Amino acid sequence: MDAQLKRGLLDVCVLAAIKSEDSYGYKIIKDMKPYLELSESTLYTILKRLEAANMLTVRTAEHDGRLRKYYRITEAGVGRIEEFKKEWKEVISIYQFVTKEEDHE
Repeated sequence: MDAQLKRGLLDVCVLAAIKSEDSYGYKIIKDMKPYLELSESTLYTILKRLEAANMLTVRTAEHDGRLRKYYRITEAGVGRIEEFKKEWKEVISIYQFVTKEEDHE
C-alpha cells in the first residue's frame, strides 16, 4: 500500500479511536487491535502529528501514581473524519472501476 495513503488512513483510525471518549496510548492500541496492528512508536508519531495539526488535544492526569497522557479529539479532528467518509465514497467508486473487468471474467 502506498505509504502516503496508509499514513492518512492511520491518522483517521486514531481519530476514530478517540472520537467517543478521551483515551490514552495503550487503550488506543488495544481498541484498534481487532482491526489493525499498530506499534507504540507508530502511534505516538501519529498522535504528535495530529496534535500539531490541532486535531486532538492532550492532557496529563495521574493514574495509579503515574502520569498518563489522555487524548481528546477536537472539532477539526471530527471534521477530518467526516471529510474521510466523503473521500472514501470516491475511493470505492475508483476501486469498482478498476476491478469491473475482473467481475466479468
